[in-house]
Amino acid sequence: MKKNKFIVKSNRLLAKYTYEMELKGDISSIKRPGQFIHIELDGFFLRRPISICDWTASSLTIVYKAVGRGTEYMAGLAEGAELEALVGLGNGFDTQKSGEKPLLIGGGAGIPPLYALTRKLLENGKKVTVVLGFNSADEAFYISKFTTLGANVIITTADGSLGVRGLVTDAMDGLDYSYTYACGPEPMLKAVYDKALTDGQYSFEERMGCGIGVCMGCVYRSKTGYKRICKDGPVLEKEEILWQT
Repeated sequence: MKKNKFIVKSNRLLAKYTYEMELKGDISSIKRPGQFIHIELDGFFLRRPISICDWTASSLTIVYKAVGRGTEYMAGLAEGAELEALVGLGNGFDTQKSGEKPLLIGGGAGIPPLYALTRKLLENGKKVTVVLGFNSADEAFYISKFTTLGANVIITTADGSLGVRGLVTDAMDGLDYSYTYACGPEPMLKAVYDKALTDGQYSFEERMGCGIGVCMGCVYRSKTGYKRICKDGPVLEKEEILWQT
């Protein structure tokens, strides 16, 4: 984990409420897909945890929804703006357990970290299927980017305006897969967990304070004890998840 300064290279609207920001700076502490960045914003007390979508040798990309004061402030940042952030937080996904035909399932804001995971798995020679879930077509993003990587991409929308009508779990029937990776809101994770035929890893969304495991503000009770989602997570193994409701 490092505290670094970044320069905004680009910040653009992708879809309804959804923005893509590229940040230039030291990304050497990023080790795995599924880690996150904790961004400091002028005038805001708490940092904003945002999943890392992808990274290169000198920059990283985040995709975020402008749904509150902090993220709305981020949406207004122009090219050249400076930000400070803690980088390379969280444990990330373990790609060694994927088997030959991993299934990746993402919903809404849970989709971005699956992009780098897809890229990594394909680089390792895996046959990747990705299910991307949205509320409607006007909220859809990154479909062509996942397809261009070489993944088999399946789209679902709650209102049927694009792809399969229904939830991400409606697209799981009949799929042949060796392992499951999922990221999204907890009700979606629970539904995927109940339907998945394999072991897997699930990335949880949680409100955070410090982002480094000190404040204990994001503690989750698992089958193997209490976990700090910011440090011991956000990715948990299927066998250790204990659903709270």
